[in-house]
Amino acid sequence: MDKNDNNKVQWNSYLSFMFSMIGAAIGLGNIWRYPYVLYSNGKGTFLIVYLLSILLVGIPFLLLEYSVGFKFNTSIPEIFKGIKPKLEMVGWFIVVLPFLILTYYVCVIGWDGIYFVLSFFKGWGTNTDYFFSHTLLQSTDSTVGLTNIVLPCLASVILVWFMIWFISHRDLNDGVGKVNKIMIPTIFIIMGFIVFYSFTLKGASFGLTTLFSPNWNEIYNPHIWIAAISQIIFSLAIGEGIILTYSSYLPENSKLTNNAVTIISINCGFELFAAMGVFSILGFMATTTGVDITKLISEGTGLAFVVFPEILNIMGPIAYLIGPLFFLCIFLAGLTSAIAYLESVIYAVEKKFNFPRKKATTYLCVVGIMITMVFTTGMGSCLLVMVDKFLNYIGGLFSIILELIIFAWLVGADKLLNTLNDNSTIKIGGWWRALIKYVLPTLLICLWLNEAINIYNTSQFTLFINVVLSIILVLVPLILTSINSKDRSFLRE
Repeated sequence: MDKNDNNKVQWNSYLSFMFSMIGAAIGLGNIWRYPYVLYSNGKGTFLIVYLLSILLVGIPFLLLEYSVGFKFNTSIPEIFKGIKPKLEMVGWFIVVLPFLILTYYVCVIGWDGIYFVLSFFKGWGTNTDYFFSHTLLQSTDSTVGLTNIVLPCLASVILVWFMIWFISHRDLNDGVGKVNKIMIPTIFIIMGFIVFYSFTLKGASFGLTTLFSPNWNEIYNPHIWIAAISQIIFSLAIGEGIILTYSSYLPENSKLTNNAVTIISINCGFELFAAMGVFSILGFMATTTGVDITKLISEGTGLAFVVFPEILNIMGPIAYLIGPLFFLCIFLAGLTSAIAYLESVIYAVEKKFNFPRKKATTYLCVVGIMITMVFTTGMGSCLLVMVDKFLNYIGGLFSIILELIIFAWLVGADKLLNTLNDNSTIKIGGWWRALIKYVLPTLLICLWLNEAINIYNTSQFTLFINVVLSIILVLVPLILTSINSKDRSFLRE
């Protein structure tokens, strides 16, 4: 397809693309997952492993998706159909995966929205753990909880879905592009204020020392390398169709390699900066209360919705400013990632069924709300953990492996290398070709097998959920592939 086609949707500016890509990369994981991963995997030693993993995995794979999206200039299912007609199903698999992730991701954004409101008056009370698990989520690991819809959670996710629809149903540049140019600078300003303020707190240096003290023996631990690679995959949203879709909107003469290096640098810099803020605040909490800092360190929702409210409870009047800013920052970061997850699905449905963008977005958001309702039940938080682990560590890694094999071998690494180097001032050499054809597939297949063994060696109910998700990830792409396209251009081989 010709990139100069007047009917082809393109980014109207370099900033629209860059802010949208940064928004896709900077999400909830950068703020609350990365600090825990950094601390629990060798602390300062992890930074060296992480940097090497970026060079080994992050940059090569990001360049791969950039080159393919830019070269084929169309939706993901049509990219794979263009490579080989029978591969269209693989394209739909890669599209369905982020949509399923989005259906529970909006729940966490919704929880954060509730906490944003509560932060103005510390509505979580003194027992923040009990409030989050029992009062708000009404959490249970019993299947009886599926019959109990938690109304505050349901209302919050409906609001989040509406916001996603309101942004995404508009033309690319009037919706996604314009909103990201507002939200990304806002996120950086808020996080900058919080982090620099955290450096002034009593105990901040203790927290930073705790975070960065290296354990050099850990550098030979394979689990640290697995953790670093997993964090890069999760953080950059590679293998989830976002990069393929966003890069397909690029105009001619785009500097693909330059863009990739810039985005990775900003993403990694942001999450390290956020981690410094988080541990400065944890150091303040430990110093003020005398609680061992290791007892405060938690991953994900525990850090954001249990530990941080505890800190705000002892922070004094400034908490009524820091609290709302913190939860607003998380909300905006989550929202930018959510609209990125949906974008690849919208484009695929538009192309396959010849739907207007508004119609495709509306249908998808309605389906999304219906699925999300399961996660707003009393058992929703338990299901969320199970589904998240399977989709990211099994589905996500499998998606990446498929892309590596198909793009590097069937499309051809040499052709993609030329695409990358055509307009870029940063040139890529033969080392990239060797990485994506041999090193990365071997490495990630081993990682996937390790995760598959672990994730299926679990309780019967978790195994049941994993089997159901496996069936969905096969059946839905198969059905979508079998439906005849209403877009004549999609029928061309």
